[in-house]
Amino acid sequence: MTIEARLEELGITLPEAAAPVASYQPFVVSGQTAYISGQLPFVEGRLVTGKLGADVSLEQGQAAARASGLMIMAQLKAAGLLERVEQIVKLGGFVASTPDFTDQPKVVNGTSDLMFEVFGDAGRHARSAVGVPVLPLDAAVEVDAIVALRPA
Repeated sequence: MTIEARLEELGITLPEAAAPVASYQPFVVSGQTAYISGQLPFVEGRLVTGKLGADVSLEQGQAAARASGLMIMAQLKAAGLLERVEQIVKLGGFVASTPDFTDQPKVVNGTSDLMFEVFGDAGRHARSAVGVPVLPLDAAVEVDAIVALRPA
């Protein structure tokens, strides 16, 4: 089954890949590895902003992380790489949060669970989930990815 067919089966529609908000590339391919720049969470076309532990709930944070994961896949699709995914190798999750918020791993599960849901065992990955005081554009979450690719 293709990834596109799997997405359709799950009822998932990928958003349009977001343009960079600064001076960087949304993805870079080196050999058989794709590096996806940090992706911000857009839900229904709107950026999810705020801080976990203050004005963003755990559930909203998980939904934001899932939206960042959808944007990672949108970047892979825009690059013509979605069907070449061999393994999601590593995710880096950044969660804008208050100093006393400690559930960053639960927030980033929103992305991790999505990757397993879509890619199966190839979606299992290494990961970091860290709290930060602020993210670009006041985003609540940002997630980047390292992806192993099948040969073209």
